[in-house]
Amino acid sequence: MINVIIRETQNPIILKFEFPDFIANHVNYEFKNIDEASSSPLAQKLFHLPFVKSIYISGNFIAIERYNIVEWEGVQDAVAEQINEFVNTGGKVLNAPEQASQKMPASVYGETTPNPSVLKFVVSRRLTKTALEFKSIDDTAASPLAKELFKFPFVKEVFIDENYVSVTKYDISDWSEITLELRTFIKEFIENGGIAIDESKIVSHPKVEKQKIENFDNLDTTSQKIINILEEYVKPAVAADGGNILFDSYDPIEKRVKVVLQGACNGCPSSTFTLKSGIENMLKDMLKDEDIKVEALNE
Repeated sequence: MINVIIRETQNPIILKFEFPDFIANHVNYEFKNIDEASSSPLAQKLFHLPFVKSIYISGNFIAIERYNIVEWEGVQDAVAEQINEFVNTGGKVLNAPEQASQKMPASVYGETTPNPSVLKFVVSRRLTKTALEFKSIDDTAASPLAKELFKFPFVKEVFIDENYVSVTKYDISDWSEITLELRTFIKEFIENGGIAIDESKIVSHPKVEKQKIENFDNLDTTSQKIINILEEYVKPAVAADGGNILFDSYDPIEKRVKVVLQGACNGCPSSTFTLKSGIENMLKDMLKDEDIKVEALNE
């Protein structure tokens, strides 16, 4: 008789249901809808619940991300009961667990960025839906991949976005000496089922939270317009260069916009020029305000 244990995560919308034994060896699964969950009869059943947004299966747990129409407190026991009943009556968590030990081929290639200290490694597989930056190994609770990368003595910082990893190196090494080693490591890590980002362990970041719909609605109109401009026009461009930009604040008196640069954009020699000649001029034009100033915060 199996009884799953309910575990809260650092992300309030994601709840873990832990099994006494491993249910997925060396491979993690992410399903965003019932059609994607064909390999998991249990996930397909759970998607019939109207509040289930995404399902992650890894190791000995299933993590469920909910929509905001409910709170976990009101439904978590019923979900656990449904999982227990399904599994204890012969239902399968995964259709073919024997495939878990097989490698899943992935391609990885390196791209240069405007920042000579940063190289972008593009992966042929989705790594995360939440961009995260790691300044040291102490920050890597949510990223087994970043934790392993910091064990290389030449790795200074790591930034992981949807399908790429940006690595910032110390000046002690040249890219010609370490690129192949890093590319091979990332490729083998992903192929062997390593987790790039564990969504259930992401700690809420105040600068990221501002851009979420529920918090976005509480901002003033100008701040909302600035975020929309950054999201639509600026982020795709900086992502192509291996970086990211986050809105921090807007001071209506000083007309000052503060942003956070991540990944290849952080510390890039051309970032000041990009801010002033690119982003600042764009905001002045689109907001019809010549007094707008843009400033980057160094974290």
